[in-house]
Amino acid sequence: MLHSANALRGFAIAATDGELGSIKDVYFDDAEWTIRYLVVNTGGWPNGYDVLLSPMSVLDEAWDRRALRVDLTMQQIQNSPSIDTAKPVERQHEEEFNTYYGFPFYWAGPHRGSAVYPGVIEKKPLDAADVLAIRKRLEEERAHADPHLRSCSDVVGYHIHATDKQIGHVEDFLFDRTDWSIQLMVVDTRKWLIGKHVLVPPKQVERVSWEDRTVFVNATRDQVEHSPEYDEAHPPESGAELELYRVRDQGTRPPSRLW
Repeated sequence: MLHSANALRGFAIAATDGELGSIKDVYFDDAEWTIRYLVVNTGGWPNGYDVLLSPMSVLDEAWDRRALRVDLTMQQIQNSPSIDTAKPVERQHEEEFNTYYGFPFYWAGPHRGSAVYPGVIEKKPLDAADVLAIRKRLEEERAHADPHLRSCSDVVGYHIHATDKQIGHVEDFLFDRTDWSIQLMVVDTRKWLIGKHVLVPPKQVERVSWEDRTVFVNATRDQVEHSPEYDEAHPPESGAELELYRVRDQGTRPPSRLW
């Protein structure tokens, strides 16, 4: 079953030796459409502040109790590199963060572009070629000042613009709990189609205008209108039902539908 990114807010987080706090937001990578970090408010600590945690540190999940446990100690988290979550996360901060925890880089090296796979990725030492690739990618992204990390809380509410006209706004993102990849975007079309929420795969996103808070999708208004509807009480499964969306998206769909 796919899970709502919005619903993660408020999830309790526990370290191996104590209660840490609760999830405040999540950051996703808009190049690979994968959740990369959990923003956790450590309200229970003196002078509580926000910290970043990677899904790679998730040890146990209790979705019914809205709680996650991470394979980290309180001391490890307290000593982690400081990151101001009120500002965009720079790649240099990510490099320091992942090096501190010993996590592989997802933007360069042997795991470039891969999903998170908590607890599954083998932590391989970087060779000389990996280091050079990382440095080159860092230089390129620092020049463009865009590590492609976005706040789910910020993007919710962005306008959705089809190829012919505006059709709705971003309501939520649905991710696979196995690898934390975002599989579908929930679009609220109620201003145009009363009471209707539809599902659009991120691969249909043509571009995002962060200045105009608008997501442009490569589909007509009619195609978005006839996309599969979203039922919050019965979210899509990550198996056959989701595969049906993928198959349709690859060209076997009826001409009048998006997939």
